[in-house]
Amino acid sequence: MAVAERLQGMIRLPADKSIAHRALLLNAMGHGTATVTAHRPGADVHSTAHALAALGLVYRLSDDGEPTVRFHVTGGGTPERAGLPLGPSSEVTLDCGNSGTLMRLLAGAATTRPGRTILTGDPSLTSRPMDRIAVPLRSIGASVTTTETHPPIIIDGGHQLESGTHTLKVASAQVLGAIILASLPTPGTTEIDVPGPTRDHTERMLAWLGVDIRRDGLTTRLTGPAGWEARDVVVPTDPSAAAFWLVAGAVHPDSHITLPYVGLNPTRLGVIRILERMGADITVSAAETDGPEPAGDITVRSAGRLAAVDLGAEDVADVIDELPVLAVAMASARGTSTVSGAGELRVKESDRIRLVVEGLATVGVDITETADGWTITGAPVRTAGPEGVAAREAAPSEIVTDGDHRIAMAFAVADVVGVGTRGALPDDPECAAVSYPTFWDDLESLT
Repeated sequence: MAVAERLQGMIRLPADKSIAHRALLLNAMGHGTATVTAHRPGADVHSTAHALAALGLVYRLSDDGEPTVRFHVTGGGTPERAGLPLGPSSEVTLDCGNSGTLMRLLAGAATTRPGRTILTGDPSLTSRPMDRIAVPLRSIGASVTTTETHPPIIIDGGHQLESGTHTLKVASAQVLGAIILASLPTPGTTEIDVPGPTRDHTERMLAWLGVDIRRDGLTTRLTGPAGWEARDVVVPTDPSAAAFWLVAGAVHPDSHITLPYVGLNPTRLGVIRILERMGADITVSAAETDGPEPAGDITVRSAGRLAAVDLGAEDVADVIDELPVLAVAMASARGTSTVSGAGELRVKESDRIRLVVEGLATVGVDITETADGWTITGAPVRTAGPEGVAAREAAPSEIVTDGDHRIAMAFAVADVVGVGTRGALPDDPECAAVSYPTFWDDLESLT
């Protein structure tokens, strides 16, 4: 990699994995058959398909090599009562790969399945704490055990769970989604209160499928038992993947990048709002969709040097996954930027606070680590011309990623736009395939 002279072109992003997970899982819990269409889905989405295939519910339709994949789903529920079926045996082990979202949502869905379900994953996933999902599920009557607070997670399902009002201690769409899925067969009204805003993909898709579910502020209300007919879904592309190109286009002095058919759920557009606060030139145009989520085209153009920004807990909730690449934008901005209230970054696929701080410091950025974020004093980016290249040290520095896809891609952006005094070389570039299999090809196509 090297500093690009310009960044111009159109990129069709991979399918939004947050929506693809739910489209596959909810159709698998419904009745009948449906097709879920996803453009270049990452490894996490394939993990969902493989887990459901182990229960006989999903298989892939498209030929190898096609950029768009169609998954055929056969639901295990009835029109009156959603749920996962027993499958090939009373005890089944489902491999969630690297996907924490899949493991948490599947933990809730597995309570609807008679028999024992064991959820495991790769070494990164099995090192992550899972009591944040096990404890809330136990509180509504589910039989869920962890291995010293970590996966494997064991769920003994098929039991009647408790309706009523449940209060969660964390504002997490994954935890909320798991409680919703577990509560679907429960008669009566279930209310779930969360302490702060969360994404609403689960509620949107269930309402689109005909379930009596609604959100009022920080409270979600669900009437059960609920069932639905499976329904075809075309998954929009991933706004979290878009964030890498939005930052690259906003920071680079010669850029024009268009991203078609990106998911435009309001809870996912925090990165656009923050970049616009920093002075970025971004336009959004809506498109027709075949599913429960809004989508449209996004274009970013060069607009001069960005301004610093301060992000607190209220901002972080909307951009928790995009913070590593937003740190790259902060490193190029005029002034000092801060992030606070982002402690959850320490228990993602890696300790992202530590890796962002160490990586940016390695390439010469003025950055200081805090308990729940960082402080960055920005500097102008180096250009691709002779003077700019000479200003950078010749040898790039290796960046430790701990196998974290978002860290690898964030530092690829840092390198191509010229952040810091030396190049950045992620030590595990292949890990990008977890969420974005074609990232490196798309990066090359822009330069």
